[in-house]
Amino acid sequence: MKIIQLEYFCAVCRCHSITQAAQKLYVTQPAISNAIRELEKEFSISLFTRSKNHMSLTKEGEIFYQKANQLLDTINQTSSELYDLGRQITPIRIGIPPLLSTVFFPDMMIAFQKEYPSIPVELYEYGSIKATNMVLEETLDLALVNMNFYEIDKLNSYQLLSDRIVFCVSPKHHLVQKKEISLEMLKDEKLIMYNTDSVLNTTLYSRFEGAGIKPNVIMHASQLYTIQNFISNKLGGAFLYSSLMKNLPGLMGIPIAPIIQQEIGLVWKKGKYVNGSVEKYITFVQRRNPELFNLS
Repeated sequence: MKIIQLEYFCAVCRCHSITQAAQKLYVTQPAISNAIRELEKEFSISLFTRSKNHMSLTKEGEIFYQKANQLLDTINQTSSELYDLGRQITPIRIGIPPLLSTVFFPDMMIAFQKEYPSIPVELYEYGSIKATNMVLEETLDLALVNMNFYEIDKLNSYQLLSDRIVFCVSPKHHLVQKKEISLEMLKDEKLIMYNTDSVLNTTLYSRFEGAGIKPNVIMHASQLYTIQNFISNKLGGAFLYSSLMKNLPGLMGIPIAPIIQQEIGLVWKKGKYVNGSVEKYITFVQRRNPELFNLS
C-alpha cells in the first residue's frame, strides 16, 4: 500500500467519479484506476460498485475510506510537525473571496510581512463556500470568509467584523434618493448577484424567497471592477458590503430594511495540527484586528 494510492482512492470517494478525481488531481484516469485495483487486490476487497457515470462505495469501501482518511490526516499532520522540526518554512495558503480582498488586502499582507518577513504567504481567490471546503479538505490552511453559513461549527473561527449590506446604485438611479429600501421595492429592478459559491448570494436568495419574490438577475459576477462598471453604466444595482463603498467613489449605497448583517472572519480546520507559521498568522490577526481590520 502506498500513500498515493490512498490519496487517489479518497479523491474518487469525494468526487464519485474517476474522471472528476483525475481532473482535480491533474493525473490520468488510468493512474487512478490502477491505484484502486491494486488496493482491492492487496486487501482482497471490493471498494466500489460501478455504474456508467457514478461510483458508490461498498460497505467495506465505506470502512476503508474512513480508515484511509484518518491515515492521510495523520500523515499530513505529522509532515507539518516534521517541517517545523526541520525549520523549513512552508507558505501559508489563504483563501479569500474577491470582494473581501478589496476590503482587507493589501493592507493585511503588508502589515503581516513587515512583522514576519521570512514567512511566505500564498493567496487564492475563491468564494466563501469553496474556500471553506478547501480548508476542510486541507488544500488551504486558512480562509477569510463570510461566516453566515450552517457548517461554521465544523471550523475554528475568529470574527473580524460585522458588516451590513447596502444596495449599490448609480447616482442617476431612480431609487437613489431613498433613505432605505426593502426587497419588495426591488422586485422589478435589474440586479447583479454573485457566483454560486458566495455565502452572501445564498443569504440574498433566501431573503427573496421568504418575501415571495423572484429577483430579476441580469448577471452573476465576482469581480468588483465588473460590478462597478455595470452599476456606473446604469445597467443594474448590486448588494455590497457597506465597507466596500469607500472604494467606490461616485456610487451610492442605500441601506436595506430590514437590515441584512453579515459576519466576516478567519476560519481554519478543527483538530488539525497548526504549524508555527499559520499560528503566527492567526495570532497576528487577533492581535491587530482592533486597529487594522475593524472596518464596520
